[in-house]
Amino acid sequence: MKHGMVRVAAATPVIRVADCEYNTLKIMELIEEAQKKGNKLIAFPELCVTGYTCGDLFLCDTLLEGAVQAIKRIADFTKGKDVVAVVGFPFAVCGKLYNTAAVLQDGKVLGLVPKMNIPNYTEFYEARHFAEGILEPILVDLMGDPVFFGSHILFRCSNLPEFVLGIEICEDLWIPQPPSTWHCMAGATVIVNLSASDELTGKDVYRRDLVKSHSARLICGYLYSDAGEGESTTDLVFAGHNMIVENGSLLIESKTFDNGMISSELDLGRLKSERRRMNTYYKYNTQTHKIIDFAFKEESGLLPEILLTRYIDPAPFVPSVKADRDKRCKDILSIQAIGLKTRLAHIGAKCAVIGVSGGLDSTLALLVTYKAFEMLDLDKKGIIAITMPCFGTTDRTYSNAVTLAKCLGVTLMEIPIREAVELHFRDIGHDSNNHDLTYENSQARERTQVLMDVAGKYNGFVVGTGDMSELALGWATYNGDHMSMYGVNSSVPKTLVRYLVTYYADTAEVCLLREVLSDILDTPVSPELLPPSDGEISQKTEDIVGPYELHDFFLYYILRFGFEPSKVYRFAKIAFAHSYGDQEILKWLKVFYRRFFSQQFKRSCLPDGPKVGSVSVSPRGDLRMPSDASAALWMKELEKL
Repeated sequence: MKHGMVRVAAATPVIRVADCEYNTLKIMELIEEAQKKGNKLIAFPELCVTGYTCGDLFLCDTLLEGAVQAIKRIADFTKGKDVVAVVGFPFAVCGKLYNTAAVLQDGKVLGLVPKMNIPNYTEFYEARHFAEGILEPILVDLMGDPVFFGSHILFRCSNLPEFVLGIEICEDLWIPQPPSTWHCMAGATVIVNLSASDELTGKDVYRRDLVKSHSARLICGYLYSDAGEGESTTDLVFAGHNMIVENGSLLIESKTFDNGMISSELDLGRLKSERRRMNTYYKYNTQTHKIIDFAFKEESGLLPEILLTRYIDPAPFVPSVKADRDKRCKDILSIQAIGLKTRLAHIGAKCAVIGVSGGLDSTLALLVTYKAFEMLDLDKKGIIAITMPCFGTTDRTYSNAVTLAKCLGVTLMEIPIREAVELHFRDIGHDSNNHDLTYENSQARERTQVLMDVAGKYNGFVVGTGDMSELALGWATYNGDHMSMYGVNSSVPKTLVRYLVTYYADTAEVCLLREVLSDILDTPVSPELLPPSDGEISQKTEDIVGPYELHDFFLYYILRFGFEPSKVYRFAKIAFAHSYGDQEILKWLKVFYRRFFSQQFKRSCLPDGPKVGSVSVSPRGDLRMPSDASAALWMKELEKL
C-alpha cells in the first residue's frame, strides 16, 4: 500500500436463490481467495447473501433471519483477515425492509448502508419489497450489536488516509444525482457499487460507459460488482459484469457470463493529486457524513509495498491502439496548425520562416506550417525553409532537408554558416578545435540570428521547432533554438513527435514524400553541432541526456500527477522491466531531476505555443515554477533509492 497503491477486488459468487448457508460458503471462499492475493477490499453483488431474485420470499421471516445470521457469520470469518468485505443482504429496520450493504472487517460489522433509490419500472419491482433508504445514520441492533445504518456513512482507513470508502447500490448509480456524488464531496476516494443489473443486448456497453464517466467526474476509484450465474432465470439473466475503474480509466473488467473475481490496484495517490490540482472540485464537507474508522495491519509501522499487477504504459503520451493513435495524431496536427493559422492571420503574415535540419522536430514544424498555409489558402512559396549547414551537418540530413522542402513545394534557401561562426570564434578568441559548449552554442545562435533576420527581410514570422521533452530537460540553447515567434511543438513530447511524422507519412499521397519522411524517422536524434565521424552523425542526443522514452515517462508522472521520485522510479521499473536495468533507470531519473530544476529559466520565457495534451511546460499554462527552486529534497530521496 506504499505510495497509496491498494489492491481491490470485485467478485460474483455462484449462488443458490434463497439458500443463505450455501451462499455464505461461496462468499467466504472468495474472501479467502481475495485475502491470499493481497486484496484489501472485496465487493460483492446486491443481495448476494439471499440472491436478488427472491421475489416475495423477501417477505418471509425465515429468509430474513437467515440473511442476518449469514452476515454475522461472514463478519466472524473476516477476523484476522486484513480485508474489508462489502456484502449485500436484506435487512429489516423499524418494520421496513431495506436493500442493504454490510461493510465487514476483522470480525466486525463496521456499518450498514441502504439502497436509496428503489426502481419499480420495466422489469424491476423492488418497491414491492423494499423501502427507500435513509440518509442520516442511526444506531440499529444487529443480533445484539449496535451498528450505524444509513446512506451517509464513510469508512476511513486510519493508516492509509487516502482510502475513504463510500457505498451505493445498483440503481443509485443510474439516477441524475447518485449518492456517490455526496460521498465524494464528503471525502470518499473509493466507491463500491453492489449491483444486480440484468443483462440485455448492448447494456454492457452502456453500463461500462456509465461507470467510467461517473468515476471520471468524481475523480474516484469505482468498484462495480454485479450479480451473475445462480440468480433465478424466470424472467431475467445476469452476467456478472464486474469492473474496477479509476478516474475514468477501466483497469480491469470480467468476462460477462463468467462468475468469479477480478482484482487490480487503485492509485489513491494519483486520485489525491488530481483532486488537489482541480480547484473546482467541491470542498469536502465531512459534517454531512458519519465517519467510521478502521485500520489495516502494519509491519514496523510501515505500510507494505505490494506487487503491482495493473498495466503501466511505458509510453503514456502515445495510445497503444493504432486507431486511437491515428486519431490523436490527426487531432494534434489540427491543433498545432489552427494555432499557427490564427497567429498568422492575426498579424497578417504571409511568410513563415523555418530552419530545417533533416531531423524530426523541424520536419514536424514544417508539416504543421504547410497545413496552416493550406487552411489560410496562402501560397506555399511563402514558407521559407532554410538549411544552414555547418560543422556537424551530414550528407544524409542535408539531403533529407532539401528533398522535404522540394516535395512540399516551399521556398528553399541554403545559407551555410561555417564562415560566420568561424569569424565569431575569432572575434571572441575561441579555438575552433575546442568542441565545448561555446563551440556548440555559437552555431545554434547563429542559426537563430539568420532565421530572425530573414524573417525581418521578408516581413515573415519564425516558427519554432523545439519539442516539450527538450524544454523539460533544458536541451536548447538559450536565445538560440530556444527562441522563435511561435513554437508549434512546444507541448509535444519527443515520443509523440515520431508518431506524428509517421502518421503524416502514412497518409501522404506523394511517394517521394513518404520516402523522405521514412528516412528522417530512421535518423538518430541529434543537434548536429559536432563534426561527423566517417560521414555519420557523431553527436547523438540520447547518448548524452538519456533515452527520451524514459524522460517522457518521468515527465508525465512528475508533471501530471506530482509523484515523488520513489514512486516514479517504482513505476518505471515495472514499465521498462524488459528494456532497462534498475540502475540505468535510476541514473537517467537523477539526470531528469537535475536538468529539470536547473533549466527552468529557459522555460520561464518561452514563446507562445499551443497546448495539445494534458501536460505542458508553458509558463503561462501548466508550469508556473520559480527559476531558482532547489531540487535538494527530490535529490535526497533519489539518493536513498
